[in-house]
Amino acid sequence: MTTIFNDPAEFAEDQLEGFVSLYADRLTGVPGGVVAHRGDDPIVAVVVGGGSGHYPAFAGLVGPGFASGAVVGNIFTSPSAAQVYSVAKAADQGRGVILTFGNYAGDVMNFGIAAERLRREDIDARIVLVTDDVASSPKESERRGIAGDFTVFKSLGAAAAAGHDIDEVERIGRAANAATRSFGVAFSGCTMPGAAEPLFRVPERQMGVGLGIHGEPGIRDEPVATARELAGLLVDGLLADRPSDGGNRVAAIVNGLGTTKYEELFLLWNEIRPLLADAGLEPVEPEVGELVTSLDMGGCSLTLMWLDDDLEHAWHADAYAPGYRKQASPLAALVPAARTSGADDDELAPTPTPAAARLSPLTAEALRIIRDVLVEAEDELGRIDAIAGDGDHGRGMVKGAQAAVAATERLEESGPGWALLQAGRAWAAARRRHIGRAVGAALEAAGRRARRRPRRLRADDAVRAVDAFVDAMLDLGRAEIGDKTIIDAALPFREALREGIADGVGAAWASGADAAEAAARATAGLTPRKGRARPLAEKSVGTSDPGATSFALIVSALARFTN
Repeated sequence: MTTIFNDPAEFAEDQLEGFVSLYADRLTGVPGGVVAHRGDDPIVAVVVGGGSGHYPAFAGLVGPGFASGAVVGNIFTSPSAAQVYSVAKAADQGRGVILTFGNYAGDVMNFGIAAERLRREDIDARIVLVTDDVASSPKESERRGIAGDFTVFKSLGAAAAAGHDIDEVERIGRAANAATRSFGVAFSGCTMPGAAEPLFRVPERQMGVGLGIHGEPGIRDEPVATARELAGLLVDGLLADRPSDGGNRVAAIVNGLGTTKYEELFLLWNEIRPLLADAGLEPVEPEVGELVTSLDMGGCSLTLMWLDDDLEHAWHADAYAPGYRKQASPLAALVPAARTSGADDDELAPTPTPAAARLSPLTAEALRIIRDVLVEAEDELGRIDAIAGDGDHGRGMVKGAQAAVAATERLEESGPGWALLQAGRAWAAARRRHIGRAVGAALEAAGRRARRRPRRLRADDAVRAVDAFVDAMLDLGRAEIGDKTIIDAALPFREALREGIADGVGAAWASGADAAEAAARATAGLTPRKGRARPLAEKSVGTSDPGATSFALIVSALARFTN
């Protein structure tokens, strides 16, 4: 029950006044809501909104890397068109405004009216609806928005903060919505300020399946489940409606609705996690907590957003708002204690066979060669990446390789598989961008494959390790030949290695390196269809892909080493 209030009719205004005074260092109150203080460079304004009672949505998500403003209506009530217009006009920085909110009739009408008024004043106003609730309708266009508001808002805010124009910010927001699914349950109803009874009641020892966030009951009642059973219900509900083009990496949110304790949500996540793994899904920086609430409702929901390169970059991006903060830098240099002691997540470093032990120094030397060739090429890789990207490919690859060398130098002779496993983890941890995580995960996959023949090592083990590496890259990036990515060089390398392995690893590797170099050069004529270069695709024509180029440099350097 909501117990702290003066006049229940003034609850939304009173709480907002306190909120604005508390966070006056980063935002300003305007008629109808709040807007963030501006940075040095103008950006597309992302304005979120809806009724009160959902904190930290909506006002709590205003700040750098997130929303530029929030429209605040009454409890569970759409803000008026005048309120939306007021906040959007104050948030506009001359690059256009995107209005984003859950798919509810009042919001659709009032935000739409405000958008038309803004356009009449020559302010480019776009609308991105959130339609993530799979329980509310089989048709995506008719679904309401619940906790998936968060993933869509986060994606829009990150895209705007990155400096993209309004077309690209809108595209990323729509992609986020299309990739997001949510499903939840209620254990108890919520009570409006001043009311003596909740908006609905859940029968004793029952739970409402398929809740809404405006006090709507579930679509059906079922007996209260154990955490394990509830996890299965939520995961199955989302997987039944997974996007047809979804990959295997997902942003995951276990969201509390208001009175479900964090400890309960932690326990539930621990049951959800293995179910996602069984379904072939890898959670990326999952969030567990209260992100989109419903006053004092008891309940929870699971949200999954299937990630592509752009959405994953947005999900990782820093944000600083009153109700949510994400910063990568404080964690970037930390190494888990189990890793520093040589322990894996669930096992210690193995005692290698004599054959594997003899290869350990060669593995360490190979990693140093990779580091050295990337250091030498850093400036050139940065230059070609800057044509249509942000110019950090060279620096990123160097950081990953340096971390991999440092990690393996701490290990005693424990076999090439274990060394590659640790090198991959270190590489991914040092470079949080997609290419760094992809290379790291691919090295881990190669390391796991190399550990499966502990008794003796054969020439075709090199092919199997390369297969694991390239397959991991394909799974993570979902790119194909011609997309102008690292895959354009990796696949020709693998095919040449396979075809020539009968002549020995050295000769086959050299043949593969020649194929990779030729393929990398050929990417200059391609138009990128994946990754960060895609928005400026035409600018990259005539320049080789930096990922394919760095791959070719690495395998060519290793070819000289093997011979």
